[in-house]
Parts: sequence; structure tokens; C-alpha cells
Amino acid sequence: MINSEWVDFLKGMVKPVAALAVPAIAVFLSYLQKLELEREMPYSIARAFLQLSVIGFVLQFIFHQQNVGWILLAYLFMVSVAAYTAGKRAHHVPYSSYVAGASILSGTSFTLCLLVILNVFPLTPRYIIPIAGMMVGNTMTVTGVTMRRLREDLKHQHILVETALALGASPRQAILPHVRRAVKLALSPAIDNAKTVGLISLPAAMTGLIMGGSSPLEAIQLQLVVMNMIMGAATFSSLMSTYLGWRVFFTNTYQLKMEILMLN
Repeated sequence: MINSEWVDFLKGMVKPVAALAVPAIAVFLSYLQKLELEREMPYSIARAFLQLSVIGFVLQFIFHQQNVGWILLAYLFMVSVAAYTAGKRAHHVPYSSYVAGASILSGTSFTLCLLVILNVFPLTPRYIIPIAGMMVGNTMTVTGVTMRRLREDLKHQHILVETALALGASPRQAILPHVRRAVKLALSPAIDNAKTVGLISLPAAMTGLIMGGSSPLEAIQLQLVVMNMIMGAATFSSLMSTYLGWRVFFTNTYQLKMEILMLN
């Protein structure tokens, strides 16, 4: 006999399958315009269907366990995938995946602990795992952009760094303006999003609550918490990635590693 959860799941998939009409139009437009995305689009959609379906059943299992160990396991898995992804985006930076992993882990774990201590969220899988997922996803993007932007800035402005070193500045002092610029650029999308939230579009968490039947006022309260925690975790992780990563651009004799900066 088919499990009732499977039956409910298959019934609920009718609407997502019907919504495939929209990306199907996108694939057709790609074919007409010769964008050569006709294979990548269906592959990405199919992969999303599979990944979300699997994670749905995994979360269903974890939510029933009510065990802190499962929270930790799910959290570390998300951080590992995020570190690998952020590292790929900054693949010319040595040890980028390790730097990203340490930065994402420190930023999100600090924020999560603070939220639990302040009793904003209870320490249960139903709250912590989705919250951790949102933070890890955002810090992954910010960390990858920070490392990539720092390297690109050093590549184009290496003469300024070398001049500062020649005048007696330490590597940390010479690279500090470029670190600040990289962090600012990486955090700009999150800051701009906070400035326009609710004016241009409704955030995903708020939209989900409203569509699920919650009061708009309750949805706003949760969204404010989400926005604040993402901003804090992203800033912490971005700064940590520069703190851990700037040394890889210098030799033991305080010279820039031009072979790293000039990689294409």
C-alpha cells in the first residue's frame, strides 16, 4: 500500500508541474534567440525538482525526531555545500573553500546562537534549520563575492599596494583599503534590499507566511527578524573571509604573489 505521505506529495505536485509552462516558454524563447540555454534550463529545473523533493522528505523526517543532533548535522551539511560553492566562485584565491567554510560557519553560528540566547527562536529543527538555510545561502553569496572582488581589486591596483609596501607599510596596512572596498561591494545588495524591502517586492519568508494564512502583521515581524539576522551574519562572514584570506596574496617576504593575481 502506498504511504499516505507519498500520495499527498504527488497530489500537491500538480500545481508545480502545471507551472512548468512558464519555463517552457523561456526555453522556447532561448531556442528562437539562439541563446543556447535549451539544455541548461531544463536540467536546472529538473535538478531543482529532485533536490527540493528529497530535502522535503529529509526535513519531514528530521522534524519528527526533535533532536539537536539532527539540527547540527543538517547545518554542517549546508555549510559544507556553501563553502564548496563559494570557493568555486573565487577559485583563483588559494584555499578559497576553506576560507569560505570558516567564514560562513563563524558568521552563521554566532548569529544562530545569539538568536537562541535572546529567545527569538526556539532550539527546534522546525525553526533552526530553515533559519540557518537562509543565513547560509546569503553568507555564501557574500563571502564568494568578497574573496573574488578582493583578488580582482588587487590585480588592478597592485601598484598601489606595492608602493605602500615600499614606503614601509605592513601587508595588512597596504591591503586594508582594498579589503574595505571588497566588503562594501559584497554587502551592497543586502543593504539595498533592506532599503527597498516591501516597496518593490515582498520578501520570500513574508510571502510564504501570508500565503500560508498568517496575518500580514505577523509576517512582517518575522521578516524583520530574518532581515536583521541576514545582515549581521553576512557582515560577519564577509569580514572574516578577508581576515582569513588576505594573507594568501603575500609571500613570507611581504611581497604580492603576482602569479595568483594574474591568473585568468
